[in-house]
Amino acid sequence: MSTPKNTPSTAKPKKPRTPHARPVDTDQTLSEAAHHDAHHDTAGHGTVKSYVIGFILSVILTAIPFGLTMAHMLPASSLIPVVVAIGVVQILVHLYFFLHMNTSSSQMWNNAAFIFTVLIVGILVIGSLWVMYHLNTNMMPGMMPVE
Repeated sequence: MSTPKNTPSTAKPKKPRTPHARPVDTDQTLSEAAHHDAHHDTAGHGTVKSYVIGFILSVILTAIPFGLTMAHMLPASSLIPVVVAIGVVQILVHLYFFLHMNTSSSQMWNNAAFIFTVLIVGILVIGSLWVMYHLNTNMMPGMMPVE
């Protein structure tokens, strides 16, 4: 029979492994800490209460225009601006309660990107409506030259 190589008399005592057994770069540690602080302390994480409030407001802001439309409580000339206004309020509720957009300094880039997106979409929508209106006006049968 052969004897095992690691007998108690020949085995070397093992060093206990620690989580920081290898050397850690100081800059890496500081950047990880900064990332942790920036991500968890200043980022707007919602609570269950804020999500429930946002959900309830969203349901109410959806039910109001639905009820006004189905009950014919307002004439169409008044109903359309009311529905659009409530829709804008609902967009703001979603931005605040679900996307956590606010005026804090940590949200500066998110707000800038959102404003840029709104600007581009506005230019596209208004420009498209303008082009379609002028095409419709210029393509009327009475407006074409007679040959």
